Order: sequence, then C-alpha cells, then structure tokens
Amino acid sequence: MHYAHMCVIFVIIYIMPRPQFNRIVHEPPLFTDFKPIGVRGHDLEQIILTLDEFEAFRLADQLGLSHASAADEMEISRSTFSRLIEKARKKIADFIILGKALTIGGGTVHFRVNIIQCRDCGHMFKINFEQNITECPECHSGKIVNLAGGFGHGKCCI
Repeated sequence: MHYAHMCVIFVIIYIMPRPQFNRIVHEPPLFTDFKPIGVRGHDLEQIILTLDEFEAFRLADQLGLSHASAADEMEISRSTFSRLIEKARKKIADFIILGKALTIGGGTVHFRVNIIQCRDCGHMFKINFEQNITECPECHSGKIVNLAGGFGHGKCCI
C-alpha cells in the first residue's frame, strides 16, 4: 500500500467523528432563555445547553433517576449519559455562579410527546404526535403554539 493511501485511511479512521444518533427527549422545555436579573442580555456571555443535556439534567437532578435508568430512558449508553450530565451540570453552574445567559436548544433529538400552548388563555396541554390539534380545548381559540415545532420538530418525533 502506498504511503499516501495509508495517511488518508488514518485520517478517516482517527479524525472523523462518529455520527451522532437522535437522542430521546421526553418533551420540549417550557422555557428556553434565562439570564440574571438587572443585566442586559446582550452584555452577557451566552451558554447553550443542548436539548439532550437539558434532558439528562431533568432526568438525573429533577427526577432523581440513576445514570443507568436515565440512559435507558434516553436510549443511550450509560457512559454517554454520564458525559452529557457532566457537561450540563458544568454549564448550569457557570450560568448560576458566573452570571451568564443560558439558552436551551440545539442537538439531535426526538421528542416522545409534544406540548401545545394557547396564546389566548395560556393553557398548556400534552399531546402525542399522532394527534392533530387545531384549537385549544379550554377556550377553543385557534391561536396555539406547537412547542416541539419551535425546535424544528413535528411529525418526525416518536
């Protein structure tokens, strides 16, 4: 084998990252942007908490699941979950301690359920992706927002 071919094979094997599979997130977050009170947002350094990091934080620290149970819920390995929760906790600590702005978004995910919010009455309700909702069940307004759609998701999710 020619030396140049060996270099190309080396580059492909050792430098190309593995493709990231869609991670499972139960539902879209209700709130996505956070900042310290009294500071203009554009003056703050921005931290992006990806949707899979958000889900890892929710499962481990809000629901109290073990790493193994949370990894099963997200359909990822325990070691991958451990890396996600470590990154999430670091970002959330920087947000709180250093006073940075935090935005939740991005990542390669699929939602299990969706949340719909009525813009008129504020009612929020969960639906499966097979359901087609065109009006609020409380006030019958047609001004509803698909929260998963805000992340580029819709019928694609499970």
